[in-house]
Amino acid sequence: MSTIPARLARSAKTSTASSEARRRVLELYRDWYRSAPEICSLYALNVSPAFVRHAIRQKFEKNRYVTDPRAIDVLIHKSRQDYQETMNLWKQNDHVLGILLADEGPKPSKTFLQKFYEGRDEEAIVPAASGVH
Repeated sequence: MSTIPARLARSAKTSTASSEARRRVLELYRDWYRSAPEICSLYALNVSPAFVRHAIRQKFEKNRYVTDPRAIDVLIHKSRQDYQETMNLWKQNDHVLGILLADEGPKPSKTFLQKFYEGRDEEAIVPAASGVH
């Protein structure tokens, strides 16, 4: 199924009140949620629509405590743009799987001692004992 790009286009709006921002976020969430089966079929993903819906929910939950209306408007705009690109097949399968469905949990950075105990130091290009400066 191909989509008409203009069908998904929305003009950029600014929220005048937090209630309006909330309404717009819920509308966007519903659009994403309802499109999960179509996303799976368009990109021939080997995951269920329920998994896509769960990933979408996690993306929205990540920004749940944002309270600044201007920040919410920016997040809405970015997500709306991402939705339009996804539904118009302007993304590759790897983009959908990697960006939409990837877990973006914080990756703990290792200290020098942790790397030392493991016997490696990724940042070191030249061994210190080589005499090359």
